[in-house]
Amino acid sequence: MGLPERRRRRAEHVPAARRKSRAGVLIVAIGALMVLLDAIGFLVLMALEGREHSLATAIYWAITTMSTLGYGDITFDSDAGRLFSVWVLLSGVVYMLVLLPFFVIQYMVTPWLDRRRTSRTPRKVPAALRDHVLLVGSDAVTQAFAARAERSQVPAVLVVEDPIEAGRIHDQGRQVIVGPLDSAMTYRNAGAERARLVVSTLTDTANTNVAFTVRQVGGDVSVAVTASKPVSVDVLGLAGSDHVLELGAVLGREMASRVLGSTGRVHRIGSFGDTYIAEAAARDTALVGMTLGEAIGSLRSCVRILAIMRKGRLRPLKPELQITETTVLILAGEADELAAYDEQFQVSEQSEDPVIILGGGRVGRSASRELTAQGIPNTIVEQLPGRVENSYSALEGTASYTVVDGDAADQRILRRAGLDRASAVLVTPRDDDLNVYLTLFCRRLRPELQVVSRATYERNVATLYRAGADSVLSYATIGATDLWNHAGLSHRVLVAEGNELFLAPRPSSLVRRSVRNSEVHRRTGCHIVAVAEEDGTLRYDTESIPSSPGKLLLLGDRHAERLFREAYLKRRRLRPTGPVGQNR
Repeated sequence: MGLPERRRRRAEHVPAARRKSRAGVLIVAIGALMVLLDAIGFLVLMALEGREHSLATAIYWAITTMSTLGYGDITFDSDAGRLFSVWVLLSGVVYMLVLLPFFVIQYMVTPWLDRRRTSRTPRKVPAALRDHVLLVGSDAVTQAFAARAERSQVPAVLVVEDPIEAGRIHDQGRQVIVGPLDSAMTYRNAGAERARLVVSTLTDTANTNVAFTVRQVGGDVSVAVTASKPVSVDVLGLAGSDHVLELGAVLGREMASRVLGSTGRVHRIGSFGDTYIAEAAARDTALVGMTLGEAIGSLRSCVRILAIMRKGRLRPLKPELQITETTVLILAGEADELAAYDEQFQVSEQSEDPVIILGGGRVGRSASRELTAQGIPNTIVEQLPGRVENSYSALEGTASYTVVDGDAADQRILRRAGLDRASAVLVTPRDDDLNVYLTLFCRRLRPELQVVSRATYERNVATLYRAGADSVLSYATIGATDLWNHAGLSHRVLVAEGNELFLAPRPSSLVRRSVRNSEVHRRTGCHIVAVAEEDGTLRYDTESIPSSPGKLLLLGDRHAERLFREAYLKRRRLRPTGPVGQNR
């Protein structure tokens, strides 16, 4: 929600409160009028029966009858009086069970609960808090970042404007403060001048206002924002943002980097210092049929095999493990070493098969640009005619790509796009339900096809894997990883959704043990894949963990990381490993 929208809502708050007050007065007035009219009717009918009662008695009878208490000390003798009593009873039931509870809950109980929740939601961080990360807004990216910070014992504070939402986040055990997002006082209360990083994931216009406001409070703090449009990047930079994450473009490039292709060549997915992390498919290469031990012995370069994956899942690194057509190698090495691997195993006489991209939005177009830069032919399937051409012509001029207009859920459209000869399909729409459908559809049409799917929410990742995806990348994880690396907290490389390479201090209890120590994996689920120096440089000349200061390169999911820190690091607070601004 943008800042202008929030101002509009605040401006509408006063009239809304007045409307609620008028509604409450109206409900009370209706009840009082019903009691008065019933009391008058009681007096008239009693007079016809020859009995006289006071107004107080009439009101007493009306209230006891409407509330269904009915003490029975005053009753009618005539049929007209009894029918009147039935009417009073039924009308009282409607009022007492419907209108009055609505009034009490809506105008008394709910405001009291909101005030109580608001009063216990912090509006200021402790003065001793320093080197924390401020997360402005509460969306999938900031929630993923906050969860990662919680696991790593990194202080992170969410800044939200809605007191009710702030109370909900506070109930989850996370640090949060509430205040207007366009107010400098909010960021002073959040300790922005003492923060390591301020992250804003609102709309482009709202992020511009936030960057300006934060600069007013803390001129030296690093500010990272997201941008939904390429044209907003320069404006956000002018507003004071140090790092602008065009998340759609980044996600598209990451999805393109997961395309294994049909020639066995390496695809870089990240780096630690001068060491690159890459993926390489074993399909159609000389590695197929070898055991892992034989493959390692056949390597002519210093490339190291960090992990083996099949269908997005890690396999134990045992020498007797058989390499099959579906095996994916996770490699580490410098640029010349990866080039030597390509020279040894890439099928050079075979050209890359085309890739089909389902969806011509920002993610799909970014993936197309990346694949084109790698020399991989690609076809975009887009339901809205002219969407892709207009976007490219407006922003990037002529691009080498093919577009097929039509519904990607139509088998005829996919066949026309070249599904039968494609090496991979990228499923890029924003709708997770649609992505599950398309993933399952493509998997059934071509079981051997590589399917890389996008997930907007982390909760749908497992569903996409069950639908048949070989690799899943979520909007939240990609954004949180990029911002985490920018904060300089601990560099990470996303291997596959749910599995990351990350650095952790060397525990003294593991000194002189084998790097391939199975006990760590058995206790925590983490794989020790390499030993690293203090600066993050990976070492290839050791098979045991040295006692000198340094780090371990681990591979695992968020639960495995938490267990490792609990078992070996005693949940120690994570220290920065690099300067703010270091990109992935």
